[in-house]
Parts: sequence; structure tokens; C-alpha cells
Amino acid sequence: MLKVGLIGCGGIGTTVHIPAYNMLDNIEVVALCDINESKFKDVLADLKNKPVCYTDYKEMIEKEQLDFIDICTPNYLHAEIAIYAMEHDVHVFSEKPDTITVEKAMMMKEAQERTGKHLMVMRNNRHRFSSKELKQKIKNGEFGDIYAGRCGWVRRRGIPGKGGWFTTKEQSGGGPLIDLGVHIIDLTMYLMGNFKPVSVSGSTFTKFANSEEADSVHSSFGDKIDGGSFDVEDLAMGFIKFENGACMQIEFSWASNIAEEKTFIELRGEKLGVEWLGDTYEIFDGTESKASAVKKEKARQIKNTKNGHLENIRHFSAVIEGKEDPDFVMDQGVNMIKILRAIYKSAETGREVLL
Repeated sequence: MLKVGLIGCGGIGTTVHIPAYNMLDNIEVVALCDINESKFKDVLADLKNKPVCYTDYKEMIEKEQLDFIDICTPNYLHAEIAIYAMEHDVHVFSEKPDTITVEKAMMMKEAQERTGKHLMVMRNNRHRFSSKELKQKIKNGEFGDIYAGRCGWVRRRGIPGKGGWFTTKEQSGGGPLIDLGVHIIDLTMYLMGNFKPVSVSGSTFTKFANSEEADSVHSSFGDKIDGGSFDVEDLAMGFIKFENGACMQIEFSWASNIAEEKTFIELRGEKLGVEWLGDTYEIFDGTESKASAVKKEKARQIKNTKNGHLENIRHFSAVIEGKEDPDFVMDQGVNMIKILRAIYKSAETGREVLL
């Protein structure tokens, strides 16, 4: 059994990670850590065993014989905790985003290389059945050269933890771009071949800081604080160019006057195109002939616990056990944070940013 210590007993840890561990028979949650002791009660009720509880992650790492930690804290703490754990001979799995600055991402990469420990940041959308199936088709050459992509996650009214750390730039690093963008930009890049980004341009807007409306289940994440900070964007749009000449349009919002919430990826290939919508996708060849075998192909509907989170954690455990090669390396995390920070810089300056 692999022994894990979960750090951060908030929404993502309790509603996604804990249920995943309960379904995996090769991992045992032996320790919990949160600065708020009141959060332990519900987590303990959901676990088969009774882990030791801590309010100091350093104490937990030093006292427990852990194989790895699972970081589910606010974004600004990811790098600090990950580096400390690796320097104390513990592998690290962390919720996204990797961290909030390029400098901290580079520090995480250096610590991983120096210590030789495994470090993986949640990339759960890569582990959806639909994503895996689509990736295999792309590998098989069915799409030809994929030269352009368009992706986004747009909500009507879905601001998480308003007034809390989600909407406080110092702790979150930004709004929907860093919260949602890391998911879908990563998957789009992964499907396109993970080529190195070379330049970005973008714009950000904050138009709903005073709105109290909510119609998305995702608005329940995070603790709301009346009168708290809201110094991040609620909409980000941008454009990314890659070293192979391909490009990508992006759009991410917590709140927008649109028809419905939607998560999507569109890829343009020389042979085929595709629209990915989560658990399903449609493939197009550009003809109007209904006889075409590939004009419109729907992937099978699947039930993959919490959108691939379970499979991502299972994959990380297999990496630790030496059974699988990691599908994520920290260079990809560094490139992701470079993209996000450069889009924010472009929005501030009104200029394209070279990477």
C-alpha cells in the first residue's frame, strides 16, 4: 500500500480526491493536514481508516512515513509545499495550477531534478476516456498535421469563493485564466503535440465583481467572504503561437452573458477536424455527404469519476511503483505558467509577449 498525506481539506480535496482514494485499493490516506481543524470531521467520516490529523504540513511530512503527498491548497502554496516534501524524500502530486509564477515553477522543476522524486500536477482531462481515444487517433495520423486550435471554458455565472482566495490575486495568481485555462489549454496542447509556445497576446476583463448571481455548480467551490477581495479577471481571451507554426485561440470566463456554460476544444487538421466537449467529441472531414464514415463520429458516453481525476491519481501511483512512465513532466508545467503569466502581461501592456 502506498501511504499518502492529503494537504488541504477544502472542496477539491474532499469532493474529488478523497472519493478517488476510496476507490483505489493500492493507496491509503494515512494523514490529513489543514490549518482549519473543523474541516477534518467530514473527511474522517468519509474514510474507511482513521488518518492522523495535522495543522502543520511540515510536521506531517517529518512525522509520517509517507510515500507521497497530495496538495489541495490555495495556488500560492503549491510550490512551497512541493519543494519541502521532495527535499524530505517524499513524492508529490498536486492540484492544478502548477504554481502562480514562472520563478516558482522553475524552482519546482529544479527541486524535482535535484532530488529525483516524482512530481506530477493534476492534468485530469488528459485521462478522460474521450481524450485518450482522441489522442490515439491523432497518433495514428488520422488527422494529419494539426495546425490550429480553439479552446475555452466559459460560464454564465460561476465565480468560485467570491471574496476568498480564488478572487485574491496574491493567493490565486489570477481568475478564470489560471483556474480554468490550465485545464483546457493543457489538453489542447497535449492533443496538438505539446510544441513549445513562442508568443502570446491577450486581454482580460473584470465586469462581474459586484454580481451575486450564480448558476454553476462550480460557484460552490471555495469559501466566500463578504466584502473580501476581487482583484482578478472574470474573462480572459487570447492567442498563442507555437514553434511549429501552429496557433491556438483561448477564452475563459467565470461570468459572461452567454447562452450556456461550455467546455470545448476545436482542432483543425489537414485531414480531419474535431470538436471535443468533455465526454464526447465529433469528427468532421469538411464534406456534406452523410455517407462519409468520418463526417460525424461521437465517442462513447463514459462515466469516469470526476472527469479523469481518479485515473490521473491512479496513473501517478503507477509511476511511483515503476509500472508506467509519467505522462506529465515539469517542463510542461513551466511552459504552462509562462503562457498564463505572459497573457496577463499582454493584457496589461496591450502588446504581444515573446516567450
